[in-house]
Amino acid sequence: MRQHIIDRRLAGRNKSIGNRERFLRRYKQQVREAVKRAIDGRSIRDVERGEDVQIPKKDLSEPVFGHGQGGIREVVHPGNREYIRGDRIERPKGGGGQGSGKGQASDSGEGEDDFVFTLSKEEFMQVFFEDLALPNLVRTQLAETPEWKYHRAGFTSDGTPNNLHVVRSMRGAIGRRIAIGANARAELRALQEELDTLLAAPKDEAKRERIKELEAAIGALRARIARIPFLDPIDLRYRSRIRVPVPTSKAVMFCLMDVSGSMDEGRKELSKRFFILLYLFLTRHYDKIDLVFIRHHTQAQEVDEDNFFHARETGGTVVSSALVLMEEIIRARYSPAEWNIYGAQASDGDNWHHDSGRCRELLAERLLPLCRYYAYVQVAEEEQNLWDEYAQLPPRFAHFAMRKATDVSQIYPVFRDLFKKEGAKAA
Repeated sequence: MRQHIIDRRLAGRNKSIGNRERFLRRYKQQVREAVKRAIDGRSIRDVERGEDVQIPKKDLSEPVFGHGQGGIREVVHPGNREYIRGDRIERPKGGGGQGSGKGQASDSGEGEDDFVFTLSKEEFMQVFFEDLALPNLVRTQLAETPEWKYHRAGFTSDGTPNNLHVVRSMRGAIGRRIAIGANARAELRALQEELDTLLAAPKDEAKRERIKELEAAIGALRARIARIPFLDPIDLRYRSRIRVPVPTSKAVMFCLMDVSGSMDEGRKELSKRFFILLYLFLTRHYDKIDLVFIRHHTQAQEVDEDNFFHARETGGTVVSSALVLMEEIIRARYSPAEWNIYGAQASDGDNWHHDSGRCRELLAERLLPLCRYYAYVQVAEEEQNLWDEYAQLPPRFAHFAMRKATDVSQIYPVFRDLFKKEGAKAA
């Protein structure tokens, strides 16, 4: 007898999800490289979307086993007037060969394009942050619009059948039957004992009449006890669940960037890429994320994203002005008891000499006690006075980190190094 097994488990809209996951695992490196390239040219708020991954066809080749003809074979090629047996034939000189890109166009022939694979938003984010973790993540107090979750809250007499608690209902039914029939059972026991005594003793006319009365009373009591329902609607108990507010996670990210005369467009672009990665990373962990952009030269001001990266105003450098403004905004709008505060500072390290020590003091005494994590990225190779002052902070504050990134190719490794999971190797 032939048997058929039908798998009716739901696999979502994508019926080939198993093949898709195997493909991602097999070409993980190519997918990861495509994801790294995907952040180029995107704004900070426009990073949460999928990506088309283009994989060269040469990387998709599969091993093939074939059967060789074996043995020693002699082949005669007609038209050969230049070579004899044992001669080595040189490769043809360049020009006109396949794939040279020269010569006239043809109306014949066919080729094969590179393979294009579309990553969904979830797959894009999973590949991007597969081995990263957010430092010091905590759930804070209730937000303005709190999350709601259902929790058990005892039992209720009303509910749906799927929430019926059988054991609790049966326990109530037993208690009800015991309470209602207690007097009748006590009376029944007393009458039964009297009847047993009369039946064992010599009988006369009066005792026979009493026996009949006792038997009738006992029958009536048993009938009354039997009429007590085994399970009554008042016995039913249902699991009760109530909605309770739970702490929701929300964060604010402060982006501080030096826009003095020494910060050219290349260095601003490096800073922008780092902020893009940090914003995308925070949105993975928090339900609500705010961005605060602070640009500074000799003075600091809060601006929008466009002015943050593209405004032309420049000047000298007083980094402490940005740190003071950051503290003022935190005190005014973002209570540390309700918000997870993160700071990211990008600069070339050039600062007014007498101001660098004040920057270290501001961070150590005012800002770092309020922040979950603070990262400083220097987009210049030369170590100046600001770097020397900041270098004194990591031994005292585990949630302060500083790195250098002087080339576009270094931004992604630096970011992964700052936020890698404990025990993970840097990318």
